[in-house]
Amino acid sequence: MELNITVPTKLNEITLGQYKKFIKIAKDNDDVNDVQCKMMQIFCGVTQKDANNMRYSDVEQITGNINELFLLQPPLVMHFYLNNIQYGFIPNLDEMTLGEYIDLDTYSADYDNIEVAMNVLYRPVKKKVLDKYTIEDYNPDNKDKMLDMPMDAVISSLFFFLNLGMELSKITQNSLRKLKPTQLELQKDLQQSMDGIRVWQHSLNTILSELNISLN
Repeated sequence: MELNITVPTKLNEITLGQYKKFIKIAKDNDDVNDVQCKMMQIFCGVTQKDANNMRYSDVEQITGNINELFLLQPPLVMHFYLNNIQYGFIPNLDEMTLGEYIDLDTYSADYDNIEVAMNVLYRPVKKKVLDKYTIEDYNPDNKDKMLDMPMDAVISSLFFFLNLGMELSKITQNSLRKLKPTQLELQKDLQQSMDGIRVWQHSLNTILSELNISLN
């Protein structure tokens, strides 16, 4: 059958909302054909009837190409446009408020509510001069807007914090090796901090593994 459809070829052509809708349907679905049909509906905007009437070889190729997009590790996305508004990655992590940190720490490893963490990390740009910019104050009520953000920003920011956690873990381990016997109490505190990093890394790894849904 002849059918004109738009197939995403880049991660920034897929939204967080689309992916959350797909992951909810596909996560515990062992029916490969049904998963492929849902991919066509969600990511290509075709009806179930049209998807069922397509050549199976075409569906195989399209869904395979889409699936490969989620295996990519994109560089950190610093800016994107959402509803004609430019959003920027939080420019200074050291200046996060307690409320921002709590929401980021709580929801960066919770894919059911990850838009909350994305709302902390990406906000409308207020002022930009060359590579320097400021963003709006954190507003928890804007979390649902992030469902329309591009998936390359979501995945790249998760990889950013995964790599950051690894670097912090290395630094902590190096610090422990240099401690003197009289610093046992400090060593205990540092070890507890490192344990927390490991838990965070494990949670992020779990999320990233869920992104790579295999259709085989």
